[in-house]
Amino acid sequence: MIEIPSDLHPDLVPLVFLLGNWTGAGVTDFPGEEKANFGQEVTFSHDGRDFLEYVSHSWILDAEGNKVRPLETESGYWRIDKDRKVEVVMVRDQGVVEIWYGELADQKPQIDLVTDAVARTAASGPYSGGKRLYGYVKSDLMWVGEKATPDVELRPYMSAHLKKVVTPEEVEQMAKSLGDLPDDGIAFFK
Repeated sequence: MIEIPSDLHPDLVPLVFLLGNWTGAGVTDFPGEEKANFGQEVTFSHDGRDFLEYVSHSWILDAEGNKVRPLETESGYWRIDKDRKVEVVMVRDQGVVEIWYGELADQKPQIDLVTDAVARTAASGPYSGGKRLYGYVKSDLMWVGEKATPDVELRPYMSAHLKKVVTPEEVEQMAKSLGDLPDDGIAFFK
């Protein structure tokens, strides 16, 4: 169930499905780069203003699912207008700054984004733009990213399946909202 925080800026209600801490795993594969499984932690938060703050940390996983080394860190700000147009400003640890534009799909929690502007430092690798698709599916957050370089046409390079992280406080709140359960515990499921 998606809850709308009382202090959420009204403009952000269509993006409320993104709020929270997410964790999961995915795969990365792009010509000239290491193909690997990765773990990811993502946080979408707000402070009452008209944007969501976004932070993502990812790391390479070994065959047993253990963290090997950092892969990528991103941070940014997400906004949406009254016409469901989404804009994102994002900074990556690799020396890339991007402006993304897209829109929230009609009648479903899905966002398609395309880069509008890319700025790179001299130390960053080749990169000329990308696309991303985010979707909220059966209470999970899934995304796929495409990227292009001067030598490689736009193609998928990363995707992940993330689950919402529930804090002990949220578990307590959920338990309180259940009310009184039958003593035997079985009648609840009938």
